[in-house]
Amino acid sequence: MKYEDLKILDELREKGSITEEEYQREKTKILNDTTSSASSSDARKPLFGLSENTYLMLMHLSQFLGLAIPLAGFVAPVIMWITNKDTNANVDLHGKNILNFTISYLIYSAVLAITIIGIPLLLVLVVIYIVFVVMAGVKANNGEYWRYPFIIQFFK
Repeated sequence: MKYEDLKILDELREKGSITEEEYQREKTKILNDTTSSASSSDARKPLFGLSENTYLMLMHLSQFLGLAIPLAGFVAPVIMWITNKDTNANVDLHGKNILNFTISYLIYSAVLAITIIGIPLLLVLVVIYIVFVVMAGVKANNGEYWRYPFIIQFFK
């Protein structure tokens, strides 16, 4: 594949369709992309052949499983984190962030649930939780790390 791309690139340069500078830049990209993607893409596919960003997004969004199956929203991200935290630093970073978020918001929910005035605030907390999980999932899919707001650092 890389030789075909280089051949096409060489033909474009010979025809004058691209400049020497463009040729060198694209040649470097082709050579770097194919050599680094073979070695780093395997290291960046933590599980089931998914890209790292997709896997991290699914880690965040798996918290919604708790809406259908009790405790699944906690167990699923923990399993995803534990199985790959030693092989991928980003999985470890996002996993700790998710655990800190889940535990913190569980504590906040419990405190609000035992107070009379806290019941309406509990509904606000649920909406905030959903919004934050979606935001973190989108950012993870874009390759960004986003620390959940208002969390207690249990795991560092």
